[in-house]
Amino acid sequence: MATFHIEHPISDLQTWLGAFNRFEEARKKAGVRSQRVHRPVDDDKYIYLRLEFDSVEAAAAFKSFLEKTVWASADASPALVGTPTARILTEVDSTP
Repeated sequence: MATFHIEHPISDLQTWLGAFNRFEEARKKAGVRSQRVHRPVDDDKYIYLRLEFDSVEAAAAFKSFLEKTVWASADASPALVGTPTARILTEVDSTP
């Protein structure tokens, strides 16, 4: 299992959600198993996103899609402000 963590400033939530929802089918085709969207309680112009994938490879492929297709286009990402921070994470076994 791999988690794709994304965070970045946004211009406004409703515009961002509209753009995010337009890519629902792309997330399904890419193998997103679950998604969670958060924003800080003290900053309504910032967003955190966690997408779960079955593999690091699937997460990396979707990251590449976002970088080349979505984030590179103002039309595809109208509420994006700046460059997103995006990392693929794997779980660490913390049991002794």
